[in-house]
Amino acid sequence: MLHEDFMRLFLQNERELLRYVMVFVPNSHDARDIVQNTAVALWKKIDQYKTSEPFGPWACRFARIEAKEFLRKETRWHRFLNDEVIEMLELRRNEISKDLDERRIHLRDCLRKLPEKQKTLIEGYYFNDHSVEELASLGGRTVDSIYKALQRIRGSLMICVNQHMESAR
Repeated sequence: MLHEDFMRLFLQNERELLRYVMVFVPNSHDARDIVQNTAVALWKKIDQYKTSEPFGPWACRFARIEAKEFLRKETRWHRFLNDEVIEMLELRRNEISKDLDERRIHLRDCLRKLPEKQKTLIEGYYFNDHSVEELASLGGRTVDSIYKALQRIRGSLMICVNQHMESAR
């Protein structure tokens, strides 16, 4: 497989890999590191990939191995997540993946409807990985006010997504 073909497949599946890894490792920085390690592992084993099979599930198997390795080394997480819990989380993720995909679509719509200030705050925290302290400093606000604002926005997004889910049924 050509490097360009591999990169295309990987980039098409990178977000799904990140979501997959975040089931096991909720810290986005750690999860991104694991996805990067997964990319290296995938590239090393690319000759084993059968192009007749979907790339995503194949890549997720590698991501799972990388996540388990991370959890084994990382003392703050490994005591919480043993192999049995990882299996349970993966099974549960597979059970609800269709619902999650639907919710993700509705969440995108709900995010678009947010007032600009709220959208900027959410983007800064979740998409640009700014800390609450950074957001407070950037916005001239207190840390507590940022926490409260994020909590209110998450609540309104949850209500919006649930309403969309109900109306779709």
